[in-house]
Formats: sequence, C-alpha cells, structure tokens
Amino acid sequence: MTEALARAMPLQGVAGGLLIGVSSALMLLGLGRIAGVSGLIARAVGLARAASFDQVAVAFIIGLLTGAFVFSRLFGPVESNYPESTKALLLAGLLVGFGSRLASGCTSGHGICGVSRLSVRSIAATATFIVFGAITAALMRALGITQ
Repeated sequence: MTEALARAMPLQGVAGGLLIGVSSALMLLGLGRIAGVSGLIARAVGLARAASFDQVAVAFIIGLLTGAFVFSRLFGPVESNYPESTKALLLAGLLVGFGSRLASGCTSGHGICGVSRLSVRSIAATATFIVFGAITAALMRALGITQ
C-alpha cells in the first residue's frame, strides 16, 4: 500500500476532480442535462431511447477523448494496470454496461451529478457501486489477478 501512496498524484487528482465538477455543473446549469457518460455515449451512438443524433453528446464524448489526449501530451501517459486477458476485459466491460443500464446510469451520472443534487436513488446507486467495487478489488487481489 505504501508503494501506491508513493506513486499517488494528489494535485492531479484534485485538478481532475475540479474539472469534472465544473464540466458537470456547466452542463446542468447551461443545458439542463446530466453529464452521465454512459447515457451520453448511448445518445452519441444512437442507442438511447430517443435514438436521434445528439450533437451535445457527441461533443461531450469528443471533449473527453481530446482532454485525455492533451493531458497525456502535457504530463506524460497515465499509469494504468489492467488484466492482460482480453476475455476478462470484455467481460468487465459487459458487466459495467449491464450495471449502468440496470442502475439507469453510471458512476458519473449518479456519483457526481445525482449525489450533488441529493437524489436518494443516486446516493443508493453510488453506495452500491462503492461497496461492490471494494469487494471486486479485494477478490481480484485475493485471487492474484491484480496487486
């Protein structure tokens, strides 16, 4: 655990959190829409119920990708550790997608936008995300899948 703390980047985390909060607030105050990434992706590719082309969703997703690209060019790549198994990654992606649909939103929609609006449903969903994320991380560590 101390090795992870030695590699922690608290200033970058605070800056990222502020940018996420500001972008979510601007979208809600400026457009009256929630900045839930799973819903935005669904609308951007036409999978949402409204199935019509959504320029705001496309612009938001392009902005996320562009922001990550610019950050990596300015500060170097972000270290990430994923299981090497393509099957495990595909299964994880499917489970996250299923969970997002089941919960009517993802961590960004519920955890950032919903909790800040004191939505009981979002608070319950976020608590569930956190509990099961901790359980999954503990199981993966116990099984030797991650460190």
